[in-house]
Amino acid sequence: MKSAFILLAFTASCLSVEPLQLGSSRELFVDKHLIESKIGVTMKMHKPQAHDVALVCDAPWEGNTSGYFTLLQDDDLYRCYYRGSHHGEKGGRPSQSGVTCYAESRDGIIWTKPKLGLHEFEGSKDNNITHKGDGCSTFAPFLDTNPNCPPESRYKALATTGDNVERKKNPSPQAWHSPDGLRWSVMRDKPVITAGSFDSQNTAFFDHELGAYRAYWRYFTGGYTDERGWKPAGVRAIRTATSKDFLTWENQADLAYGKDAPTVQLYTNAVRPYARAPHLLLGFPTRYQPKGSQVEPVLMTSRDGVNFKRWEEPLIPITAPKDRDWNRSNYMTIGVLSLPGKPNELSVYASEAYYQGPGSRIRRFTFRVDGFVSASSAKGELITKPLTFEGTKLTLNLLSQGETRVEVQDEAGKAIPGFALDDCTPLKGDLIDQAVTWKGGSLATLAGKSVRLRFAMQKADLFALQFVP
Repeated sequence: MKSAFILLAFTASCLSVEPLQLGSSRELFVDKHLIESKIGVTMKMHKPQAHDVALVCDAPWEGNTSGYFTLLQDDDLYRCYYRGSHHGEKGGRPSQSGVTCYAESRDGIIWTKPKLGLHEFEGSKDNNITHKGDGCSTFAPFLDTNPNCPPESRYKALATTGDNVERKKNPSPQAWHSPDGLRWSVMRDKPVITAGSFDSQNTAFFDHELGAYRAYWRYFTGGYTDERGWKPAGVRAIRTATSKDFLTWENQADLAYGKDAPTVQLYTNAVRPYARAPHLLLGFPTRYQPKGSQVEPVLMTSRDGVNFKRWEEPLIPITAPKDRDWNRSNYMTIGVLSLPGKPNELSVYASEAYYQGPGSRIRRFTFRVDGFVSASSAKGELITKPLTFEGTKLTLNLLSQGETRVEVQDEAGKAIPGFALDDCTPLKGDLIDQAVTWKGGSLATLAGKSVRLRFAMQKADLFALQFVP
C-alpha cells in the first residue's frame, strides 16, 4: 500500500500544481480542498448531540410561529433575536405578528428575556421587544466587526419592508443599524437589494477574508417576485452579493453545489464564517419539502462564498428529539457559539414545536469543536496536495481508537528523513490541537517549502489540522 500511495503522490506532483499556501491557518476536512488521494478513507458528516430546551416563546407577544432565531456572541454576553408571532387555531393571517424579540445569556444555556421598555404591546412597554414595524418578520442582526465601522452602526441587519401582505408587492430589504443592538433605525429609506424573494431569514456579515460584507437571501428560480406582484415558480434557492459599505450591493450570484448535487428547495441559509477558520464559510440551510411543508437542516461549506459543498443527509432529523415532524418545525438558527467552560464543543440551536401548541422553542445541540465532517477510516491512508506552511509544529484534531501516524513527504512523494511514518510517535485517543512529534524534531526547516502530508489511520476520524509556532 505504501508504494501505491507514493506512486499516486508522485504522479500528481508531475502536474506541477501550485502548492496550497496554508500559512498558519486551521484547515478542516469538510471538503476535498486538502486531499490529493485516499484509500480506505471516506468523508463522514457528524450530527450534533441534542441537549435541553434553551428558550420558549411563551409571552403574549410571541407564540407558536415565533422563529428565524439569530444568536451571536458580544464579548461575554450572548444575544438572541427572533420574530415574535402567533398563528391562531383557524387559518388566515397570523393572529399576532410584527415584533422582533430579544433574549440574552451569560452561558448560552440559561436565557432570560429582559424588560427593555422600548415598544408598547397592548398598552405596556414591560416586554422584550427590541424592534416593531417594518422588517420584523425577517430581522437577523449581526455584530459588525469591520474595523472601520462607526460606533452608531456597530450592529446591522437586512430586513424586508412592510408587513406580510405589503412584502409580497415589494419584497426588498432595507439596511438597518444600531449602536447597542437594541435601538434600531434605517440607514437608507430605499431598499438596498431588489432581485429576490426575501420572505425568509436574510443573512449578512462582514467577511474579513474578503474585506467586504456578504449577504445571502432566498429567491425562486422561476416566475417573478417584484413590483409586478408575487408569482414565484421553480424552486426556492439561495443568492448572494457583496458590498463595501452595506448599502451598495454588487457581484450577485446564485449559489452552486456541483454538477452532481440534486435540485432541492432551500428555505433559509444560516451562512456565517467559522470562527476558528474564518476563511471557511459554514451554512445550515433548511431543506423544504412541499408535501406537508416539513423542513430539515443540512450542512454546506464554502471557500469562496458562492460554490458550496452541500451534504444531503439531514443534520438534525425530524425525529431529534421531538416536535419537529410538522409544518416548518425544524430550522437551525444562525450562530455557532463557543460557551464558557466548554472549550472542546460548539453549541448550535434548532427550533421545534412550530405552528403547534402555545409557543415555539429552540433546543441546544453540540458538535465536537471542528467536528462537522471528518476524514474517517477503519484502516486506510490519505495524502494531501502539495502545501506550504508557517510554523514549527503540526497539530491535529483527531479521534483515533487505533494508532494514527503522519509522514511528511517532498513533492515527489518521498518521505523526508526524520519525518517518515516510522519516525512518528503514534497518536491515539480523543485529541484536540494535539502536536505531532517525529524523530526529526521541529518542522522549522521545512517551513515555506512545498511538502505533502501522508496520514496512516486506524479506526480514526481526522477533523482538522493546523501548523503553529
